Amino acid sequence: MVRFVTSLLLASLSVSAFAAQKCNSSSQCKEEKYPCCSQYGECGTGAYCLGGCDPLASFSLDSCAPMPVCESKTYTWENLDNAVTQDKYLGNSSAADWTYSGKVKTEDGNLIMTMPAKSVGTLFANNHYVWYGKISGKFKSSRGKGVVTAFILLSDVKDEIDYEWVGADLTTVQTNYYWQGVLDWQNGGNITVDGGDTFDDWHTYEIDWTPEKVDWIVDGSVQRTLKKDDTYNETSKQYEFPQTPARLQMSLWPAGQASNAQGTIDWAGGEIDWNSEDIQDPGYYYATVGEVSVKCYDAPSDVKKTGDNAYIYTNSAAMESDISITDNSTVLASLGATGLDMDLGADKSSSSSGSASNSIPTGSGGSGGMAGDNTSSDSSSDSGTSTTDGSETSTSGFTQGTPTQDSGAAGQNERVLRGSLFGVLVALVVLVTL
Repeated sequence: MVRFVTSLLLASLSVSAFAAQKCNSSSQCKEEKYPCCSQYGECGTGAYCLGGCDPLASFSLDSCAPMPVCESKTYTWENLDNAVTQDKYLGNSSAADWTYSGKVKTEDGNLIMTMPAKSVGTLFANNHYVWYGKISGKFKSSRGKGVVTAFILLSDVKDEIDYEWVGADLTTVQTNYYWQGVLDWQNGGNITVDGGDTFDDWHTYEIDWTPEKVDWIVDGSVQRTLKKDDTYNETSKQYEFPQTPARLQMSLWPAGQASNAQGTIDWAGGEIDWNSEDIQDPGYYYATVGEVSVKCYDAPSDVKKTGDNAYIYTNSAAMESDISITDNSTVLASLGATGLDMDLGADKSSSSSGSASNSIPTGSGGSGGMAGDNTSSDSSSDSGTSTTDGSETSTSGFTQGTPTQDSGAAGQNERVLRGSLFGVLVALVVLVTL
């Protein structure tokens, strides 16, 4: 087993490129000025310090902003009023339940996540963290070889519980879990979805996560169970079980794009057809999301609690016992602020505090939290700006993919995980072009 590490290139958002320091659990951010390690493995401020910020790879454990506590809520999609792009989110989950990138719209009370030709798809992430609970989503997956839809829980230290739909197989949903990003061949499992295919027919997918077990439930029937007791590692004397606060994230991404490693393309059923039926009409690949609900469970009985507003890590072991619930604020004053100085830039506008290139994380490829090389993104498919007409909104997207070596062969990490590791998850503000 190896510790999973993310490391991606950033696209610059300003005229002069910011040479971001890369970071991972064994090479933390070195500068207090840019202390936060985004889940893409780059050091910065602002949005780098919010959802996905890895405290184990940051300058210090408190560099990341505190995490908003779980909120039991049911989401429907009459409009996108409760969602904002990442460049507009500073940690106030009371004002915005979701952050996103890519082109999304609402239609007939459903959320449509889209992926136009040669784009990088859509990411929709909830801003409240779940620390045990029952998460339910009504889905119609996308379809087509190389196209992957995902519905996951992902913590900042990369505990993860997944559903993934590979568009080349509309009778199956893949499931997986990870503990602190450790790679393991044995974690995956497929579930056959009865009663029609996953694209044409609605199905309800649930994750029931308690301190003792995880159940994957499809259409009301438990299809897979992971017991915490079965994850005990005799060598490390630890339970390798997802156990830290995680965000709900939904995504549509191009696993079969030509620039990805061959192993990823093969897993996804082949290269994406950018001239397919869906690209011709309606003009994009798409996944449809109906009602989504989150039911929060009580925190562990022995949790350290001094408030009820935010979760924080108190120890770098990052186990269940290393989480506290506090009254700490989760809101940054500006894109230049960090967990070390939440009020930095309070007297200025958020857009002028800190340079954009190191305050809004952008990635150039990554699947399932995996690092990636530059991916093909056609700048003509998105303009790099946000547009809103009340029912449809887009940003210039995020990238997902898997690392390739010069030979095009799958790297060792990818060979281990290509069967079901989910994609990445922080919204980007620019398309990456080769």
